[in-house]
Amino acid sequence: MRNVRVEEHDHLSRDVLPIGTEYPPDFLLARHAHRRAQVLYGASGVMLVETDEGSWTVPTDRAVLIPPGVEHKVRMLDVTTWSLYVEPDAVPWWPTSCTVVEVGPLLRELLRAAFDLPLEYDPHGRDGAVLRLALQELQRVAPLPLTVALPTAGALRDLCRAYLADPDVHVTNADWARSAAVSERTLDRRFRAALGVGPAAWRTRARLLASLPALRDATVTEVASGLGYASPAAFTAAFTKAFGSPPSRFRRAAQA
Repeated sequence: MRNVRVEEHDHLSRDVLPIGTEYPPDFLLARHAHRRAQVLYGASGVMLVETDEGSWTVPTDRAVLIPPGVEHKVRMLDVTTWSLYVEPDAVPWWPTSCTVVEVGPLLRELLRAAFDLPLEYDPHGRDGAVLRLALQELQRVAPLPLTVALPTAGALRDLCRAYLADPDVHVTNADWARSAAVSERTLDRRFRAALGVGPAAWRTRARLLASLPALRDATVTEVASGLGYASPAAFTAAFTKAFGSPPSRFRRAAQA
């Protein structure tokens, strides 16, 4: 089913509700939660998912598994989504925090097929078999480290959220310390206590995540320059170290 609200159909006695949605460019889906677990797959574009716990970047042809009841907001950058909303009792293995995952060819085709199913499908027939197999395939997906943690509250959280919205390579620890009205040493200590990494390392990871939307329309060389790297090779090395795959792989996916 396409472009319907899951809340209007949540009462249906189906373990899985398949819903596809087409969003306008740069659409912000305001903070909300679902009673069901959600598979949020991006058939096009890039999704930026944020919860109290962190921020996840979901490139084209990947999905994010969202636990039931977790409040989240999503910025949709030229996105068409294929979602499965799943009864929690049907997926006791579901992750307890948002998780970005690879979507292989079989799962992709199952999601594509589910996109066209009626919401009141026959759970015992072919349609039900498609969705049961999709859930089995979801147990085999590989997680991707396309996330950055957020402090739980206070000035550090405000600084991080502002940086995610505008990841400027020229921002320094001194800038953040002045904004938080603390010394650089105190900033560093509080940041490490909250997230286990220093603020400079956090900003580097945030910028690398910000490169994923940019890779939709720009070359690796252009993105590397915009992020302040001395060369495409230096950017590629940092990106691969952080995320386990070179940026060219995500650019190919964006152009597919």
